[in-house]
Amino acid sequence: MLKSHKHKFKPENPWFLAMAMVVLISSALLIASFLRGNASSIVFCNGGPRRPANAANGTELQLEAILHYATSKVIPQQTIDEIRLSYDVLRSLSPCNFLVFGLGHDSLMWASFNPRGTTLFLEEDPKWVQTVLKNAPGLHANTVNYRTKLSHANDLLSHYRNERDCSPTKSFIRGNSRCKLALNMLQDEVYDKEWDIIMIDAPRGYFPEAPGRMAAIYSAAVMARNRKSPGVTHVYLHDVERKVEKVYAKTFLCKKNLVKAVGRLWHFEIPPTTTMNSTFC
Repeated sequence: MLKSHKHKFKPENPWFLAMAMVVLISSALLIASFLRGNASSIVFCNGGPRRPANAANGTELQLEAILHYATSKVIPQQTIDEIRLSYDVLRSLSPCNFLVFGLGHDSLMWASFNPRGTTLFLEEDPKWVQTVLKNAPGLHANTVNYRTKLSHANDLLSHYRNERDCSPTKSFIRGNSRCKLALNMLQDEVYDKEWDIIMIDAPRGYFPEAPGRMAAIYSAAVMARNRKSPGVTHVYLHDVERKVEKVYAKTFLCKKNLVKAVGRLWHFEIPPTTTMNSTFC
């Protein structure tokens, strides 16, 4: 997820202005298209209808998103083609349960794509959560205190193979203190819901002391495999050009579940597990 200190707006750069306008117009078209689609019909997530929130709240969030991006000096981290990959599935499933690892300037966009659904953001930096929510109080975000470091990625793979509580034959997240890849510190609302779509675009994973996305990838795989409702769990992983993301995706999300790749984004469709195999893939 994009944070403000990573992007500087340079009004003197014509190329940047042109790109910003393209993204702005495309984002507005996406949201407008979504509004038209939801006005004509109501589509439910896999497994049947859910109780919707107040319809006015969904429309208000979408209008707020249009205003935000029409006046913003920053653009989303993902490209328009990468955004479209997730948007198409969101449009077909919304209102649904959408879990996003990361909070940034694009979060209002993601939430507006899921009006009347549940969109929850998980962010590592509590100060950044306060900054984002100050400007977009309608977003729902929790802080996560990760217990991993990117520099330990190889050791964590060995740990997974040797720790019984990490095994796919037993895989669970809540209360799993023995498996270092299990996100056992999340709030109950994360465990109590079955997530139809999971976007992994955080935590940071570009320097040794960063948490890395190892635990997010492992935990997303476990959530998807343990799904009880009909249908698959859609998992999106960003920054797949990096070694750790690629290795962990192939280990836990599985190449056989990869349905599409656009730019630096991979889209997996993970079915519920019917038999407890000795490996994830």
